[in-house]
Amino acid sequence: MNDVPNILGEMNERSREVFRRVVEGYLADGAPVGSRTLTRDFSEKVSAATIRNTMQDLEYLGLLDSPHISAGRIPTQMGLRMFVDGLLEIGDPDEMDREKIDATLSSNSEDVSGLLDRVGSALSGVTQGASLVMTPKHEAPIKHIEFVSLSPDRALVVLVFADGHVENRLFSPPAGQTPSSMREAANFLNALIEGKTLSEVHGAIQKEIRNRRQEIDSLAQALVESGMAVWEREGDQNERLIVRGRSNLLTGDGEGEDFERIRLLFDDLERKRDIAEFLERTEEGEGVRIFIGSENKLFSLSGSSLVVSPYMNADRKIIGAVGVIGPTRLNYGRIVPIVNYTAQLVGKLIADRS
Repeated sequence: MNDVPNILGEMNERSREVFRRVVEGYLADGAPVGSRTLTRDFSEKVSAATIRNTMQDLEYLGLLDSPHISAGRIPTQMGLRMFVDGLLEIGDPDEMDREKIDATLSSNSEDVSGLLDRVGSALSGVTQGASLVMTPKHEAPIKHIEFVSLSPDRALVVLVFADGHVENRLFSPPAGQTPSSMREAANFLNALIEGKTLSEVHGAIQKEIRNRRQEIDSLAQALVESGMAVWEREGDQNERLIVRGRSNLLTGDGEGEDFERIRLLFDDLERKRDIAEFLERTEEGEGVRIFIGSENKLFSLSGSSLVVSPYMNADRKIIGAVGVIGPTRLNYGRIVPIVNYTAQLVGKLIADRS
């Protein structure tokens, strides 16, 4: 993979044009592209035999593959990556596509989650793929925290934010908790967290526990750690991930291995956690990112591609992401601008409401 940019730079004009036309033809209709098809509208007068020789050279380089004997060629995963990185021309989204996305944001509803749900539905409808929307973390300052015992092995941790937003999580408290240890844990946390956002709290709590280990009861300490950890584990990422348009991934002409791939993909989309963690990592960098086939190492998307872009709040801080999953034969030139446009629109919407 590290040699891909060098390969593209060393290819002559004929090889580059053959490669580009094979990939574009494959992305357009999913079928192998043959030498005779290329000779009909090639930029120079060349024979089908010359084109075949060039295609064989590209196959030797690992950029093209021939799925059947005497058939045309299709791009390999490495070939698709090279095309996307070096030859893909990205323009603006189509006006009709923009209008469909814009229409979902015309509501005056203050419910951001509901609005992002509609964005996800529109994105899957426009792209005919499955859409992923990672909703924003709640970044308002925290006002108050409380632990509520429900049973010996079940408890509720409740966060009240300064803007009136309330979140709660069920969790299993450490054994032996008492009303006294729950009050102590809540008092310890409330002295630390007021005025801080949720993302600022975790580091401060761990540091304070280390510094004041002798002052806080061991039961209360265990409760603090398990109660706050629930925001990093159970449910948090899953609940932030909206998946729409799974049915778009099913096609009537798929072969057995295609349906197996889709089954695995559906399992991933139902489980959500791995994909949520993957999207969280995309929040570390700006711009649209494209993951092709087995480049999706955190989940089973071999044979599929993910186009994803983070979005920002008014402070230019990345707070979520939107993306589209489809077959590797995506129309990247169309999908990338749509995902980018949607991410910018969502960011502007959230910035305007904050």
